[in-house]
Amino acid sequence: MKKLADRYLKIVEWSEDDQCYIGRCPGLMHGGVHGDDETSVYQELCQAVDEWIAIHQEDRLPLPEATAAKKFSGEFFLKVGQDLHQKLAVRALQHGESLNNYCAKLLSQYS
Repeated sequence: MKKLADRYLKIVEWSEDDQCYIGRCPGLMHGGVHGDDETSVYQELCQAVDEWIAIHQEDRLPLPEATAAKKFSGEFFLKVGQDLHQKLAVRALQHGESLNNYCAKLLSQYS
């Protein structure tokens, strides 16, 4: 059987601001771990996740929904305010696109 920790996405990335690797487990624990060696940061993150899960189990708290291998529908609802909605709709018309396609194209530029 897989460990419960395997159900949660673990991310280690370089931080230019901090000049070190930062390890996080979004959706499970706030904050993270950091260090100069990517592999060491990942190992420390895995240990922190195991400890976080153990604390939840000891306190009989429900674990958050799993984040690893999560299925995405491709849809989400976003409130943007009337003014921005109007601006985006006009720009979509100017580009000959639906508002949905225009916004998806804009968002894909920032991913």
